[in-house]
Amino acid sequence: MKIAIICDWLVTTAGAEKFLSEILHIYPHADLFSLIDFIPQDQRAFILNKPVTTSFLQHIPFIKKYYRYFLPLMPLAIENLDVSSYELIISISHAVAKGVITGPDQLHISYVHSPMRYAWDMQHQYLQESGLDGGVKGYLAKYMLHKMRIWDYRTSHGVDHFMANSNFIARRVFKTYRRVAKVIYPAVDLSLFKPSGKPKENFYFAASRLVPYKKMDLIAKCFAAMPDKRLVMMGDGPDKDKVCQQLAPNITFLGYGSNEVLIDHLQRAKALVFAAEEDFGLVPIEAQACGTPVIAFGKGGALETVQDLTHSHPTGVFFAAQTVESMQQAIEAFELRQHVFTLENCLQQARKFDVATFRQAFSKYVDEKVAQFKQGKMSYE
Repeated sequence: MKIAIICDWLVTTAGAEKFLSEILHIYPHADLFSLIDFIPQDQRAFILNKPVTTSFLQHIPFIKKYYRYFLPLMPLAIENLDVSSYELIISISHAVAKGVITGPDQLHISYVHSPMRYAWDMQHQYLQESGLDGGVKGYLAKYMLHKMRIWDYRTSHGVDHFMANSNFIARRVFKTYRRVAKVIYPAVDLSLFKPSGKPKENFYFAASRLVPYKKMDLIAKCFAAMPDKRLVMMGDGPDKDKVCQQLAPNITFLGYGSNEVLIDHLQRAKALVFAAEEDFGLVPIEAQACGTPVIAFGKGGALETVQDLTHSHPTGVFFAAQTVESMQQAIEAFELRQHVFTLENCLQQARKFDVATFRQAFSKYVDEKVAQFKQGKMSYE
């Protein structure tokens, strides 16, 4: 079949881009579409150095830096991507990619990292953190998100089959669209993320894009109040200044780092600290693949990727609330029971998310739906 793969945007190389890379390795002859593409030439190996068909947003001045501000134009932009010549469309969506227009003779399968968080259940949190929970700008933002919800729900009917990256997101898909999503966990390359064989060093590690819901500023604030514990932080994004304001002498901030820098610190750290309510979250699995336990917020995808002290083979500790006090309690609990978080426990958990398992599950599901489509046995979950 002639295959098109659609993603929201290509601006950085984070978890969503690692996932896209896996899909392209399953379907190397597929054509790639995105609203915008600003991946540097020397970093395009993850998309197999493919050309990318982009939307009219690509040509707007300063779009690379301010693309998030163009959310109201994104539905129009995604609908203007012409995929009418393709038989199979696979959209990878956490914003608008699933809204690409397809016809009755095309099969559209959408892998959803999340319905738009800021338009649905996390709207109030996003508006508050952006200072848009009141005033004229606030009312305009709320009206715009109201219109986005209408569009987002309507376009869910153009998807033939949904996949989700966790049971947590499958529940969100059902709540939002009233559609059942097949859960297929993303993969971690265990040939890259693996233990170094060297003893752990006396520091904690946190790595993430610096955006509000990742709560990296909360992690920095927590360790600033624990001067006897060392933290190394890695990441870049809009919240950089907010995070840097919380830094203390016991905190080392690396800023943006390569995959090699990430792996090196995951291998050496005594534990990863992860404060986001994440849809799935690759970094906790990458940490466990390096033999490193995880201290995570006990909500969202982390509940499916980390085993806490209630399990016979624990790989981490959860904190109940996104507060300094709750995080500190989890760190103290981790240090009291540090001996139970063994290398083998972490590796055993990480193996559940290896590349081979993901590729087999993903391709099997797509093949089944393609076969049904060709036989005219369309189901609409």
